[in-house]
Amino acid sequence: MAGTTPTRKARNLVIVLGDQLNRDSAAFDDFDRDADAVLMMEVEHEATYIPQHKLRLTLFFSAMRHFRDALMEEGLRVHYSTLEDDNNRGSFAEEVKRWVNKTRPEQLIVGQPGEFRVQETLEQAARDTDCELVIREDRHFYCDLESFREHAGKRKTLLLETFYREMRRRNAVLMDDDGPVGGRWNYDQDNREKLAARDAGDIKAPRSFKPDDITREVMAMVERRFPHSPGDTGSFDYPVTATQAGAALRDFIKHRLPRFGTYQDAMVTGEPYLYHSRLSSAMNLHLLDPRDVVNAAVKACEDGSAPINSVEGFVRQILGWREFIRGVYWLKMPGYQRMNAFGADLPMPAFMWTGETEMNCVHNSVRQLIEHGYAHHIQRLMVLGLYALLLGVDPYEVHRWHLSMYVDAVDWVSLPNVLGMSQYGDGGVVGTKPYAASGNYIHRMSDYCGDCCYDPKRATGEGACPFTTLYWDFLSRNRQKIGRNRRMSLQFKNLDRKDKQERRAIREQAAGLKQAATSKTYL
Repeated sequence: MAGTTPTRKARNLVIVLGDQLNRDSAAFDDFDRDADAVLMMEVEHEATYIPQHKLRLTLFFSAMRHFRDALMEEGLRVHYSTLEDDNNRGSFAEEVKRWVNKTRPEQLIVGQPGEFRVQETLEQAARDTDCELVIREDRHFYCDLESFREHAGKRKTLLLETFYREMRRRNAVLMDDDGPVGGRWNYDQDNREKLAARDAGDIKAPRSFKPDDITREVMAMVERRFPHSPGDTGSFDYPVTATQAGAALRDFIKHRLPRFGTYQDAMVTGEPYLYHSRLSSAMNLHLLDPRDVVNAAVKACEDGSAPINSVEGFVRQILGWREFIRGVYWLKMPGYQRMNAFGADLPMPAFMWTGETEMNCVHNSVRQLIEHGYAHHIQRLMVLGLYALLLGVDPYEVHRWHLSMYVDAVDWVSLPNVLGMSQYGDGGVVGTKPYAASGNYIHRMSDYCGDCCYDPKRATGEGACPFTTLYWDFLSRNRQKIGRNRRMSLQFKNLDRKDKQERRAIREQAAGLKQAATSKTYL
Protein backbone atom coordinates (compact mmCIF):
# COMPACT_ATOMS: atom_id res chain seq x y z
CA MET A 1 0.00 0.00 0.00
CA ALA A 2 1.41 3.40 -0.89
CA GLY A 3 0.59 7.04 -1.13
CA THR A 4 -2.00 8.93 0.85
CA THR A 5 -5.75 8.93 1.34
CA PRO A 6 -8.06 11.45 -0.34
CA THR A 7 -8.16 14.94 1.13
CA ARG A 8 -11.24 16.20 2.92
CA LYS A 9 -11.95 18.35 5.97
CA ALA A 10 -10.66 16.87 9.24
CA ARG A 11 -11.82 17.50 12.78
CA ASN A 12 -8.36 16.72 14.22
CA LEU A 13 -5.17 16.43 12.22
CA VAL A 14 -2.87 14.09 14.17
CA ILE A 15 0.80 14.69 13.38
CA VAL A 16 2.96 11.57 13.67
CA LEU A 17 6.69 12.29 13.66
CA GLY A 18 9.32 9.81 12.52
CA ASP A 19 10.30 8.82 16.05
CA GLN A 20 6.70 8.30 17.25
CA LEU A 21 5.73 5.11 15.46
CA ASN A 22 3.63 3.50 18.19
CA ARG A 23 -0.08 2.88 17.71
CA ASP A 24 -0.81 3.30 21.42
CA SER A 25 0.48 6.87 21.39
CA ALA A 26 -1.66 9.38 23.27
CA ALA A 27 -1.92 11.28 19.98
CA PHE A 28 -4.42 8.62 18.86
CA ASP A 29 -6.61 8.86 21.96
CA ASP A 30 -10.25 9.45 20.90
CA PHE A 31 -9.29 9.18 17.24
CA ASP A 32 -12.43 9.17 15.08
CA ARG A 33 -11.82 7.35 11.80
CA ASP A 34 -14.65 9.21 10.10
CA ALA A 35 -13.73 12.69 11.32
CA ASP A 36 -9.96 12.73 11.97
CA ALA A 37 -6.84 12.27 9.86
CA VAL A 38 -3.15 11.51 10.34
CA LEU A 39 -0.33 13.59 8.87
CA MET A 40 3.15 12.12 8.34
CA MET A 41 5.91 14.05 6.61
CA GLU A 42 9.23 13.24 4.98
CA VAL A 43 10.92 16.62 4.52
CA GLU A 44 14.18 17.71 2.95
CA HIS A 45 15.18 19.99 5.81
CA GLU A 46 15.16 17.20 8.40
CA ALA A 47 17.34 15.08 6.12
CA THR A 48 19.87 17.80 5.35
CA TYR A 49 20.17 20.28 8.23
CA ILE A 50 23.13 18.12 9.24
CA PRO A 51 24.83 15.47 7.07
CA GLN A 52 23.12 12.18 7.89
CA HIS A 53 24.22 8.59 7.55
CA LYS A 54 22.43 6.81 4.73
CA LEU A 55 21.45 4.02 7.08
CA ARG A 56 19.84 6.53 9.44
CA LEU A 57 17.84 8.09 6.61
CA THR A 58 16.80 4.65 5.40
CA LEU A 59 15.72 3.55 8.86
CA PHE A 60 13.53 6.59 9.50
CA PHE A 61 11.88 6.73 6.09
CA SER A 62 11.31 2.97 5.84
CA ALA A 63 9.88 2.70 9.35
CA MET A 64 7.61 5.68 8.67
CA ARG A 65 6.29 4.17 5.45
CA HIS A 66 5.65 0.82 7.11
CA PHE A 67 3.77 2.57 9.91
CA ARG A 68 1.77 4.57 7.38
CA ASP A 69 0.68 1.38 5.66
CA ALA A 70 -0.24 -0.27 8.96
CA LEU A 71 -2.47 2.69 9.85
CA MET A 72 -4.12 2.67 6.43
CA GLU A 73 -4.77 -1.06 6.69
CA GLU A 74 -6.67 -0.26 9.89
CA GLY A 75 -8.82 2.14 7.96
CA LEU A 76 -7.30 5.37 9.27
CA ARG A 77 -7.13 8.33 6.96
CA VAL A 78 -3.44 9.12 6.42
CA HIS A 79 -1.95 12.06 4.56
CA TYR A 80 1.68 11.22 3.83
CA SER A 81 4.22 13.54 2.22
CA THR A 82 7.00 11.59 0.54
CA LEU A 83 10.32 13.30 0.06
CA GLU A 84 9.98 13.18 -3.73
CA ASP A 85 6.41 14.46 -3.87
CA ASP A 86 6.45 17.45 -6.23
CA ASN A 87 4.14 19.34 -3.87
CA ASN A 88 6.34 18.74 -0.80
CA ARG A 89 7.47 22.12 0.55
CA GLY A 90 10.57 20.71 2.22
CA SER A 91 10.09 21.55 5.92
CA PHE A 92 7.80 20.64 8.79
CA ALA A 93 6.57 24.21 9.07
CA GLU A 94 5.61 24.57 5.43
CA GLU A 95 4.15 21.07 5.14
CA VAL A 96 1.98 21.59 8.23
CA LYS A 97 0.70 24.84 6.70
CA ARG A 98 -0.02 23.09 3.40
CA TRP A 99 -2.01 20.31 5.02
CA VAL A 100 -3.86 22.64 7.39
CA ASN A 101 -5.00 24.60 4.34
CA LYS A 102 -6.08 21.39 2.61
CA THR A 103 -7.89 19.72 5.56
CA ARG A 104 -8.97 22.78 7.63
CA PRO A 105 -8.79 20.96 10.99
CA GLU A 106 -10.22 22.32 14.22
CA GLN A 107 -6.96 21.46 15.95
CA LEU A 108 -3.57 19.83 15.47
CA ILE A 109 -2.58 17.01 17.84
CA VAL A 110 0.93 15.64 18.36
CA GLY A 111 2.70 13.55 20.95
CA GLN A 112 5.53 15.26 22.82
CA PRO A 113 8.24 15.68 20.14
CA GLY A 114 11.70 14.28 20.78
CA GLU A 115 13.38 17.55 19.91
CA PHE A 116 12.87 21.06 21.25
CA ARG A 117 13.57 22.54 17.81
CA VAL A 118 10.79 20.48 16.22
CA GLN A 119 8.34 21.43 18.95
CA GLU A 120 9.08 25.13 18.38
CA THR A 121 8.59 24.64 14.63
CA LEU A 122 5.18 23.01 15.09
CA GLU A 123 4.11 25.67 17.57
CA GLN A 124 5.03 28.42 15.11
CA ALA A 125 3.24 26.67 12.25
CA ALA A 126 0.12 26.43 14.41
CA ARG A 127 0.29 30.15 15.17
CA ASP A 128 0.83 30.98 11.50
CA THR A 129 -2.28 29.01 10.52
CA ASP A 130 -4.34 30.12 13.53
CA CYS A 131 -4.88 26.46 14.43
CA GLU A 132 -4.68 25.18 17.99
CA LEU A 133 -1.83 22.75 18.68
CA VAL A 134 -2.36 20.15 21.41
CA ILE A 135 0.83 18.44 22.65
CA ARG A 136 0.11 15.23 24.52
CA GLU A 137 2.39 13.45 26.97
CA ASP A 138 4.50 10.68 25.45
CA ARG A 139 3.34 7.50 27.25
CA HIS A 140 6.21 5.55 25.71
CA PHE A 141 8.35 6.56 28.68
CA TYR A 142 8.06 5.37 32.25
CA CYS A 143 8.55 8.83 33.73
CA ASP A 144 6.43 11.74 32.53
CA LEU A 145 8.05 15.14 32.35
CA GLU A 146 6.14 16.62 35.27
CA SER A 147 7.21 13.74 37.54
CA PHE A 148 10.83 14.31 36.57
CA ARG A 149 10.52 18.02 37.31
CA GLU A 150 9.16 17.15 40.74
CA HIS A 151 12.05 14.74 41.31
CA ALA A 152 14.58 17.39 40.28
CA GLY A 153 12.92 20.13 42.31
CA LYS A 154 13.51 18.24 45.55
CA ARG A 155 17.28 17.98 45.03
CA LYS A 156 20.25 20.31 44.72
CA THR A 157 21.94 17.99 42.24
CA LEU A 158 20.70 15.27 39.94
CA LEU A 159 22.15 11.80 40.40
CA LEU A 160 21.33 8.88 38.15
CA GLU A 161 21.61 6.38 40.99
CA THR A 162 19.03 8.21 43.12
CA PHE A 163 16.61 8.48 40.21
CA TYR A 164 17.20 4.87 39.16
CA ARG A 165 16.38 3.50 42.61
CA GLU A 166 13.26 5.63 42.70
CA MET A 167 12.18 4.22 39.34
CA ARG A 168 12.87 0.66 40.46
CA ARG A 169 10.68 1.16 43.53
CA ARG A 170 7.93 3.02 41.70
CA ASN A 171 7.63 0.39 38.99
CA ALA A 172 8.41 -2.67 41.16
CA VAL A 173 11.26 -3.75 38.86
CA LEU A 174 13.84 -6.19 40.27
CA MET A 175 12.50 -5.58 43.77
CA ASP A 176 12.22 -7.99 46.70
CA ASP A 177 9.71 -6.27 48.98
CA ASP A 178 11.44 -2.95 49.79
CA GLY A 179 14.92 -4.04 48.74
CA PRO A 180 16.64 -4.88 45.45
CA VAL A 181 16.67 -8.44 44.13
CA GLY A 182 20.01 -10.00 44.98
CA GLY A 183 20.67 -7.52 47.78
CA ARG A 184 22.45 -4.95 45.59
CA TRP A 185 21.11 -2.06 43.54
CA ASN A 186 24.03 -1.94 41.16
CA TYR A 187 26.30 -4.64 39.72
CA ASP A 188 28.50 -2.33 37.69
CA GLN A 189 31.67 -3.58 39.37
CA ASP A 190 30.92 -7.08 38.01
CA ASN A 191 30.46 -5.82 34.46
CA ARG A 192 33.91 -4.69 33.33
CA GLU A 193 35.62 -7.77 31.94
CA LYS A 194 37.76 -7.68 28.81
CA LEU A 195 36.82 -10.12 26.06
CA ALA A 196 39.46 -11.94 24.01
CA ALA A 197 39.05 -11.86 20.24
CA ARG A 198 39.16 -15.66 20.11
CA ASP A 199 36.03 -15.77 22.30
CA ALA A 200 34.07 -13.19 20.34
CA GLY A 201 33.64 -15.12 17.14
CA ASP A 202 31.09 -17.53 18.61
CA ILE A 203 28.69 -14.79 19.74
CA LYS A 204 25.46 -14.88 17.77
CA ALA A 205 25.02 -11.64 15.86
CA PRO A 206 21.81 -9.67 16.38
CA ARG A 207 18.80 -10.72 14.36
CA SER A 208 18.94 -9.07 10.94
CA PHE A 209 16.03 -8.22 8.66
CA LYS A 210 16.14 -8.46 4.90
CA PRO A 211 14.87 -5.29 3.19
CA ASP A 212 11.41 -5.69 1.68
CA ASP A 213 10.01 -3.75 -1.28
CA ILE A 214 9.29 -0.64 0.79
CA THR A 215 12.77 -0.58 2.29
CA ARG A 216 14.45 -1.24 -1.06
CA GLU A 217 12.50 1.66 -2.56
CA VAL A 218 13.71 3.90 0.27
CA MET A 219 17.29 2.69 -0.11
CA ALA A 220 17.27 3.59 -3.79
CA MET A 221 15.81 7.01 -3.01
CA VAL A 222 18.43 7.71 -0.33
CA GLU A 223 21.30 6.72 -2.62
CA ARG A 224 19.84 8.85 -5.38
CA ARG A 225 19.10 11.99 -3.37
CA PHE A 226 21.93 11.91 -0.83
CA PRO A 227 24.96 10.53 -2.68
CA HIS A 228 27.47 12.41 -0.51
CA SER A 229 26.04 11.37 2.86
CA PRO A 230 28.20 9.11 5.05
CA GLY A 231 27.95 5.34 4.60
CA ASP A 232 25.87 3.40 2.13
CA THR A 233 22.58 1.52 2.27
CA GLY A 234 23.92 -1.89 1.27
CA SER A 235 24.29 -3.20 4.82
CA PHE A 236 20.84 -2.13 6.00
CA ASP A 237 19.24 -4.82 8.17
CA TYR A 238 17.51 -2.97 11.01
CA PRO A 239 13.97 -3.71 12.22
CA VAL A 240 11.47 -1.29 10.67
CA THR A 241 8.20 -2.57 12.16
CA ALA A 242 6.95 -3.38 15.63
CA THR A 243 6.79 -7.07 14.71
CA GLN A 244 10.42 -7.10 13.63
CA ALA A 245 11.45 -5.15 16.73
CA GLY A 246 9.76 -7.77 18.93
CA ALA A 247 11.68 -10.52 17.14
CA ALA A 248 14.94 -8.60 17.70
CA LEU A 249 14.13 -8.35 21.42
CA ARG A 250 13.49 -12.09 21.77
CA ASP A 251 16.73 -12.82 19.94
CA PHE A 252 18.72 -10.65 22.35
CA ILE A 253 17.13 -12.09 25.47
CA LYS A 254 17.88 -15.64 24.36
CA HIS A 255 21.33 -15.31 22.83
CA ARG A 256 23.19 -12.32 24.31
CA LEU A 257 21.61 -11.06 27.52
CA PRO A 258 23.09 -13.87 29.71
CA ARG A 259 26.65 -12.57 29.16
CA PHE A 260 25.81 -8.96 28.39
CA GLY A 261 26.61 -7.72 31.88
CA THR A 262 30.05 -9.22 32.25
CA TYR A 263 31.29 -7.99 28.87
CA GLN A 264 29.24 -4.85 28.25
CA ASP A 265 32.35 -2.62 28.40
CA ALA A 266 34.55 -4.83 26.20
CA MET A 267 35.71 -3.85 22.72
CA VAL A 268 37.01 -6.26 20.07
CA THR A 269 38.31 -5.46 16.59
CA GLY A 270 35.81 -6.35 13.88
CA GLU A 271 33.03 -7.19 16.35
CA PRO A 272 30.50 -4.34 16.39
CA TYR A 273 27.84 -5.92 18.60
CA LEU A 274 29.36 -8.54 20.92
CA TYR A 275 26.68 -9.14 23.61
CA HIS A 276 24.85 -5.85 23.05
CA SER A 277 21.18 -5.72 22.11
CA ARG A 278 21.08 -3.29 19.14
CA LEU A 279 17.56 -2.39 20.28
CA SER A 280 18.10 1.33 20.86
CA SER A 281 16.99 2.38 17.37
CA ALA A 282 13.75 0.40 17.65
CA MET A 283 13.02 1.92 21.06
CA ASN A 284 13.90 5.45 19.98
CA LEU A 285 11.53 5.21 17.00
CA HIS A 286 8.89 3.79 19.42
CA LEU A 287 8.66 0.51 17.52
CA LEU A 288 9.49 -1.20 20.80
CA ASP A 289 8.01 -0.33 24.18
CA PRO A 290 10.66 -0.06 26.93
CA ARG A 291 8.31 -1.85 29.33
CA ASP A 292 8.31 -4.89 27.08
CA VAL A 293 12.10 -4.77 26.96
CA VAL A 294 12.52 -4.47 30.73
CA ASN A 295 9.85 -7.09 31.45
CA ALA A 296 11.51 -9.57 29.09
CA ALA A 297 14.88 -9.08 30.79
CA VAL A 298 13.39 -9.41 34.28
CA LYS A 299 11.57 -12.60 33.26
CA ALA A 300 14.89 -14.03 32.04
CA CYS A 301 16.30 -13.37 35.51
CA GLU A 302 13.31 -14.92 37.23
CA ASP A 303 13.41 -18.10 35.18
CA GLY A 304 17.17 -18.46 35.60
CA SER A 305 18.16 -17.98 31.96
CA ALA A 306 20.13 -14.76 32.66
CA PRO A 307 22.11 -13.77 35.78
CA ILE A 308 21.28 -10.76 37.91
CA ASN A 309 24.42 -8.81 36.95
CA SER A 310 23.45 -8.91 33.26
CA VAL A 311 19.79 -8.17 33.83
CA GLU A 312 20.39 -5.35 36.30
CA GLY A 313 23.02 -3.76 34.06
CA PHE A 314 20.67 -3.88 31.08
CA VAL A 315 17.64 -2.65 33.03
CA ARG A 316 19.70 0.25 34.42
CA GLN A 317 20.38 1.48 30.88
CA ILE A 318 16.66 1.62 30.07
CA LEU A 319 14.69 2.24 33.27
CA GLY A 320 17.49 4.37 34.72
CA TRP A 321 19.71 6.09 32.21
CA ARG A 322 17.33 6.43 29.25
CA GLU A 323 14.60 7.94 31.40
CA PHE A 324 17.08 10.13 33.29
CA ILE A 325 18.59 11.82 30.27
CA ARG A 326 15.19 12.48 28.71
CA GLY A 327 14.18 14.21 31.91
CA VAL A 328 17.37 16.28 31.93
CA TYR A 329 16.81 17.27 28.29
CA TRP A 330 13.36 18.73 28.83
CA LEU A 331 14.26 20.18 32.23
CA LYS A 332 17.23 22.14 30.88
CA MET A 333 16.31 23.04 27.30
CA PRO A 334 16.69 25.28 25.39
CA GLY A 335 19.71 26.68 27.23
CA TYR A 336 21.26 23.26 27.70
CA GLN A 337 22.48 23.00 24.11
CA ARG A 338 24.63 26.11 24.55
CA MET A 339 26.49 24.87 27.64
CA ASN A 340 30.25 24.54 27.24
CA ALA A 341 31.94 24.20 30.63
CA PHE A 342 35.48 23.93 29.25
CA GLY A 343 35.07 26.54 26.54
CA ALA A 344 36.07 23.92 23.96
CA ASP A 345 36.01 25.38 20.45
CA LEU A 346 37.77 23.08 18.00
CA PRO A 347 35.95 21.60 14.99
CA MET A 348 35.39 17.87 14.63
CA PRO A 349 38.35 16.33 12.74
CA ALA A 350 37.61 14.97 9.28
CA PHE A 351 38.80 11.48 10.23
CA MET A 352 35.91 11.20 12.69
CA TRP A 353 33.73 10.97 9.58
CA THR A 354 36.02 8.76 7.52
CA GLY A 355 38.15 6.68 9.91
CA GLU A 356 41.30 7.72 8.06
CA THR A 357 43.66 7.86 11.04
CA GLU A 358 46.52 5.78 12.41
CA MET A 359 44.87 5.62 15.84
CA ASN A 360 43.65 2.05 15.59
CA CYS A 361 40.84 2.43 18.13
CA VAL A 362 39.39 5.46 16.36
CA HIS A 363 39.92 3.91 12.93
CA ASN A 364 38.08 0.71 13.85
CA SER A 365 35.26 2.47 15.70
CA VAL A 366 34.59 4.97 12.90
CA ARG A 367 34.84 2.37 10.13
CA GLN A 368 32.36 0.24 12.06
CA LEU A 369 30.14 3.29 12.41
CA ILE A 370 30.28 3.96 8.67
CA GLU A 371 29.35 0.35 7.89
CA HIS A 372 26.62 -0.17 10.50
CA GLY A 373 25.60 3.24 11.83
CA TYR A 374 26.25 1.75 15.25
CA ALA A 375 28.79 1.65 18.04
CA HIS A 376 28.10 0.42 21.55
CA HIS A 377 28.20 2.71 24.57
CA ILE A 378 31.88 2.25 25.48
CA GLN A 379 33.04 2.89 21.93
CA ARG A 380 30.89 6.03 21.95
CA LEU A 381 31.99 7.23 25.36
CA MET A 382 35.53 5.96 25.88
CA VAL A 383 36.95 6.02 22.35
CA LEU A 384 35.17 8.49 20.06
CA GLY A 385 33.71 10.73 22.76
CA LEU A 386 36.88 10.58 24.81
CA TYR A 387 39.02 11.67 21.89
CA ALA A 388 36.78 14.68 21.19
CA LEU A 389 36.80 15.62 24.89
CA LEU A 390 40.58 15.44 25.24
CA LEU A 391 41.18 17.25 21.96
CA GLY A 392 38.82 20.10 22.91
CA VAL A 393 36.07 19.86 20.27
CA ASP A 394 33.07 22.15 20.73
CA PRO A 395 30.62 19.87 22.57
CA TYR A 396 27.61 20.92 20.48
CA GLU A 397 29.55 20.00 17.34
CA VAL A 398 30.22 16.56 18.84
CA HIS A 399 26.46 16.24 19.38
CA ARG A 400 25.75 17.24 15.77
CA TRP A 401 28.27 14.65 14.57
CA HIS A 402 26.57 12.05 16.77
CA LEU A 403 23.16 12.90 15.27
CA SER A 404 24.68 12.56 11.82
CA MET A 405 26.37 9.20 12.21
CA TYR A 406 24.26 7.00 14.51
CA VAL A 407 21.04 5.38 13.37
CA ASP A 408 19.56 5.57 16.88
CA ALA A 409 20.32 9.25 17.49
CA VAL A 410 17.39 11.48 18.44
CA ASP A 411 17.98 14.91 19.97
CA TRP A 412 16.59 14.17 23.44
CA VAL A 413 18.85 11.15 23.87
CA SER A 414 21.92 12.41 22.02
CA LEU A 415 22.31 15.87 23.55
CA PRO A 416 22.53 14.94 27.26
CA ASN A 417 24.55 11.81 26.48
CA VAL A 418 27.07 13.62 24.30
CA LEU A 419 27.21 17.20 25.55
CA GLY A 420 26.63 16.15 29.17
CA MET A 421 28.11 12.76 29.91
CA SER A 422 30.68 12.39 27.14
CA GLN A 423 31.94 15.99 26.84
CA TYR A 424 31.08 17.32 30.32
CA GLY A 425 29.87 20.45 28.57
CA ASP A 426 27.13 20.92 31.16
CA GLY A 427 29.69 21.13 33.97
CA GLY A 428 28.23 18.28 35.96
CA VAL A 429 24.47 18.23 35.38
CA VAL A 430 24.52 14.69 33.98
CA GLY A 431 27.81 13.27 35.23
CA THR A 432 29.67 13.79 38.46
CA LYS A 433 33.03 14.05 36.70
CA PRO A 434 34.51 14.17 33.18
CA TYR A 435 35.05 10.74 31.64
CA ALA A 436 38.72 11.52 30.98
CA ALA A 437 41.21 8.68 30.58
CA SER A 438 44.50 7.91 28.86
CA GLY A 439 45.15 5.31 26.20
CA ASN A 440 45.70 2.77 28.97
CA TYR A 441 41.94 2.48 29.50
CA ILE A 442 41.43 1.53 25.85
CA HIS A 443 44.30 -0.95 26.10
CA ARG A 444 42.72 -2.52 29.18
CA MET A 445 39.25 -2.93 27.66
CA SER A 446 40.06 -3.80 24.04
CA ASP A 447 42.48 -5.40 21.62
CA TYR A 448 42.85 -2.19 19.58
CA CYS A 449 46.26 -1.25 20.92
CA GLY A 450 47.98 -4.49 19.89
CA ASP A 451 48.00 -3.56 16.19
CA CYS A 452 48.43 0.17 16.70
CA CYS A 453 51.55 2.17 15.92
CA TYR A 454 51.09 4.14 19.14
CA ASP A 455 52.06 3.08 22.65
CA PRO A 456 49.30 3.83 25.21
CA LYS A 457 51.89 4.12 27.99
CA ARG A 458 53.79 6.93 26.30
CA ALA A 459 52.74 10.60 26.40
CA THR A 460 55.64 12.18 24.53
CA GLY A 461 58.05 11.41 21.74
CA GLU A 462 57.70 9.27 18.65
CA GLY A 463 55.05 6.58 19.03
CA ALA A 464 53.31 8.30 21.95
CA CYS A 465 49.59 7.59 22.07
CA PRO A 466 47.55 10.72 21.20
CA PHE A 467 45.01 9.75 23.84
CA THR A 468 47.66 9.67 26.53
CA THR A 469 49.28 12.93 25.42
CA LEU A 470 45.95 14.71 25.22
CA TYR A 471 44.80 13.23 28.54
CA TRP A 472 47.60 14.86 30.51
CA ASP A 473 47.18 18.07 28.53
CA PHE A 474 43.43 18.03 29.27
CA LEU A 475 44.08 17.77 33.01
CA SER A 476 46.68 20.54 32.92
CA ARG A 477 44.63 23.07 31.00
CA ASN A 478 41.39 22.41 32.93
CA ARG A 479 42.77 22.22 36.45
CA GLN A 480 41.15 25.47 37.51
CA LYS A 481 37.73 24.09 36.56
CA ILE A 482 37.87 20.48 37.77
CA GLY A 483 40.90 20.29 40.06
CA ARG A 484 38.72 20.27 43.18
CA ASN A 485 36.49 17.44 41.99
CA ARG A 486 37.01 14.76 44.63
CA ARG A 487 36.43 11.97 42.13
CA MET A 488 39.45 13.18 40.15
CA SER A 489 41.89 13.68 43.02
CA LEU A 490 44.00 10.64 42.13
CA GLN A 491 44.29 11.79 38.51
CA PHE A 492 45.62 15.18 39.57
CA LYS A 493 48.01 13.59 42.05
CA ASN A 494 49.45 11.59 39.18
CA LEU A 495 49.73 14.76 37.11
CA ASP A 496 51.64 16.42 39.95
CA ARG A 497 54.27 13.68 39.79
CA LYS A 498 55.36 14.95 36.39
CA ASP A 499 58.10 17.59 36.41
CA LYS A 500 57.93 20.89 34.52
CA GLN A 501 60.02 19.62 31.64
CA GLU A 502 57.71 16.65 31.01
CA ARG A 503 54.61 18.83 31.27
CA ARG A 504 56.10 21.26 28.76
CA ALA A 505 56.86 18.41 26.36
CA ILE A 506 53.29 17.13 26.73
CA ARG A 507 51.86 20.59 26.08
CA GLU A 508 53.96 21.02 22.95
CA GLN A 509 53.10 17.56 21.62
CA ALA A 510 49.40 18.14 22.34
CA ALA A 511 49.50 21.43 20.43
CA GLY A 512 50.87 19.61 17.40
CA LEU A 513 48.19 16.93 17.66
CA LYS A 514 45.44 19.54 17.79
CA GLN A 515 46.77 21.40 14.79
CA ALA A 516 47.15 18.23 12.74
CA ALA A 517 43.75 16.83 13.75
CA THR A 518 41.79 19.97 12.90
CA SER A 519 43.65 21.05 9.77
CA LYS A 520 41.02 19.22 7.73
CA THR A 521 37.33 19.01 8.57
CA TYR A 522 34.47 17.15 6.93
CA LEU A 523 32.09 20.10 6.62
